[in-house]
Amino acid sequence: MRRRSTFLFTVMAFGFAFFYVPILSMIFFSFNASRLATVWGGFSTKWYAALFRNQQVLDALVLSLKIALLSATCATILGTMAGIALARFRRFRGRVLFSGLVTAPLIMPEVITGISTLMFFILLADWVGWPGSRGFTTITLAHITFSMVFVTTVVHARMLQADAAIEEAAMDLGSRPWQVLKDITLPVISPAILSGWLLAFTISLDDVVITSFVTGPGNTTLPLLIWSKVKLGVTPDINALATLIVLTVGAGVLIAGILLQRAERRRERDMQLAYRANQ
Repeated sequence: MRRRSTFLFTVMAFGFAFFYVPILSMIFFSFNASRLATVWGGFSTKWYAALFRNQQVLDALVLSLKIALLSATCATILGTMAGIALARFRRFRGRVLFSGLVTAPLIMPEVITGISTLMFFILLADWVGWPGSRGFTTITLAHITFSMVFVTTVVHARMLQADAAIEEAAMDLGSRPWQVLKDITLPVISPAILSGWLLAFTISLDDVVITSFVTGPGNTTLPLLIWSKVKLGVTPDINALATLIVLTVGAGVLIAGILLQRAERRRERDMQLAYRANQ
């Protein structure tokens, strides 16, 4: 038993080291005074100062945040509706086709998704004259398309765990469907909706493959900018930028975890109070 525990601990330690040692080394070398990213030249924060003076990086960051916020919000709305429909309406005409269309981007390679989206925009421009050029709008639509599936999956799984009898009881007591949706269904699945939004936001923020197909001149997102710089060699300012992204994402995940935990505790407490009131 002790040998098994030692083996599992060793495997787990190597697994965590494989994922996190490169990240920690990147953070360490972001404070490097040398221009060479892997040669230590002393402690310095000059690359962070240089990063905030780089207008190209700031413009790419603002564009990426705008796209991620808009696409994540739209994907969450559409994905939530799709997840509720798949969970609560088990039988309707075209359900299999609808489910396949919703989940197709999840199993399709990003290269295929990017090419097909690009061809769609080209054909649409030839037929109706829109979009006139590829940029913010085409990137946002593409991100909504492939990130919606993740929201749908999360919401659908949460809806399957929720007790449908509560919704049925509310409708038996005279509540209309939209009231049940607003007062019962959405509060119950709110942790899943928040998780789906965060997932869609993160996926949109760091996408490179699909964005490279549907973007145009003057619309360089932050991942594309980093990719273009990395091809010429990793520099300390890239390490500084990646460090800030890691810290921001880590803080967001921590805050989201705290909010989800509080929401789950509040839901369990309300259910216990409702159960005791019915006794």
